[in-house]
Amino acid sequence: MNRSIRFAFFATVLLALPLCAFAAETPPPLYGARLLSPPRAPDPAKVAAGPVSGDMVVMGMLGEPTTMLDFMSSDASSREVAANFYVGLLKYDKNMEVVPWAAKSFEVQEDGLKLRFHLREDIYWSDGQQLTVDDVEFTFNLMKDPETPTAYGSDFRVVRQFTRTGEYAFEVTYEQPFPRALSSWMQSIMPKHKLQGADLRNTPLHRNPLSAGPYCMEEWQAGSHIRLRANPGYFEGKPHIESIYYRFIPDSTTMFLELKSGAIDVLGGLTPLQFLRQTGTPEFRNSFDLWQWLASAYTYMGYNLKSPLFSDVRVRRAIAHALDKNEIVRGVLMGQGMAASGPFRPGSWVYNAEIKDYEFNQEKALSLLAEAGWERGAKGILHRNGRPFSFTLLVNQGNETRINAAQIIQFQLKKIGIDIKIRTVEWAAFLKQFVETGFFDALILGWTIPHEPDPYEVWHSSRIGHLNFISFNNSEVDSLLEAARTTFDQTTRKTLYDRFQVILHEEQPYCFLFVPYTQAAVHKRFMGLDPAPAGIFHNTNFWWVPQSDQRYRLETQ
Repeated sequence: MNRSIRFAFFATVLLALPLCAFAAETPPPLYGARLLSPPRAPDPAKVAAGPVSGDMVVMGMLGEPTTMLDFMSSDASSREVAANFYVGLLKYDKNMEVVPWAAKSFEVQEDGLKLRFHLREDIYWSDGQQLTVDDVEFTFNLMKDPETPTAYGSDFRVVRQFTRTGEYAFEVTYEQPFPRALSSWMQSIMPKHKLQGADLRNTPLHRNPLSAGPYCMEEWQAGSHIRLRANPGYFEGKPHIESIYYRFIPDSTTMFLELKSGAIDVLGGLTPLQFLRQTGTPEFRNSFDLWQWLASAYTYMGYNLKSPLFSDVRVRRAIAHALDKNEIVRGVLMGQGMAASGPFRPGSWVYNAEIKDYEFNQEKALSLLAEAGWERGAKGILHRNGRPFSFTLLVNQGNETRINAAQIIQFQLKKIGIDIKIRTVEWAAFLKQFVETGFFDALILGWTIPHEPDPYEVWHSSRIGHLNFISFNNSEVDSLLEAARTTFDQTTRKTLYDRFQVILHEEQPYCFLFVPYTQAAVHKRFMGLDPAPAGIFHNTNFWWVPQSDQRYRLETQ
């Protein structure tokens, strides 16, 4: 479960306040997390007994993973589960500082042009094979190979040379500075002895991976669940929680009911309605701790820029004027979030605070549409050259927040004569049949924002057909992104990214909708949580449950 939640938040303020009292207050400050339920008063005898092993944590998951080879995945469900099996050379600690993981040590030399690593010698795959520099070199070559079906290879193609310097040591050199160099070596290391020469699209490791991480795959029942068992050979120590059980529940309402009934222990995606109106009972707050913080993520409506409906920037700007984002935040998030204007988290160093979002002005929207040739026709629907302005807006099944956002967008755009049909699609089909093929008019999705921002994979024209599935192509943006990822100087990068955000604001390839608050519930029987800048899920290997509170009796292995 380490690395499975990729949101960061800063200093935690513990407040023993009733939820209804908090709901009436101003939302928490940026990045600040609040514990909104009375903190558990632990039994001194249980604490004195220290961490014990056993029990199982049950997690709810809206979408079923597509693969356990995380370098081939682009969906959060796959990466969340796969993060239990693999290790990278480096990782972020709880304070979001880069520290060794599979590496025993590392050095940055020559102003970042050379990185030196010394690998630990006590890491083994779950089949008993040692993890070595062979695996690291194989992973490097795999990732940089243009034939490898991955969206993450560009970070490795900028490496000039990989050189082994010892049985457990190597170094990499770069032609020019690469700010994401350290974070790129957090990429999961793959097992050479299983993947070399394999058909990457059909290898059994998609569903039955080897593990060098804290948990091993025990069972994957399609359409139902995935169950993991603690890895007794994990080099940082076997996790205290014996098993993780991911249940696939493609509906947030059903998932919340399962949480209330005790069938789920952790839910990291409470809807605003659930959070504000359905978690205030004494029974719920006596069983669960409630957390809230500004997500390091945003939700957007993306356009297929190859579609004649959206190829004209005036149309995209008109839609920006026609949507009342504050109403969307109130209606969809019940005020638990912020309107978004770009691809970075408000308040972060890279965010361009000088950009003012498009004002809500339907008359301005109609004026721009008229300039683009759209005029009111029958039943008030806009027409151009005999074609009505009508399109299908795709959302993934079970994501109530996105479905609600689509309905408000549908209502608001109808006022200016744009007809929207909403289609909800099961997650795997959503990705394979529509996103990956580019077979859509517009869709609602979201991106998480990494700690070290690099929007290259989403916005560079070379990534069209990959994560740049809307087909955005702007030569100045390409140059800005290339320059930003070749300088370590943050002031220079800030200038480049500020201009990048201005162009996105002008071009409107996405209509950026909102940055939500993450709202999570964790059952109170779990001890060892350590809130930090990295969140509350950074140390799940060290969570534990007192023997008398354990719900699931599992045979240890």
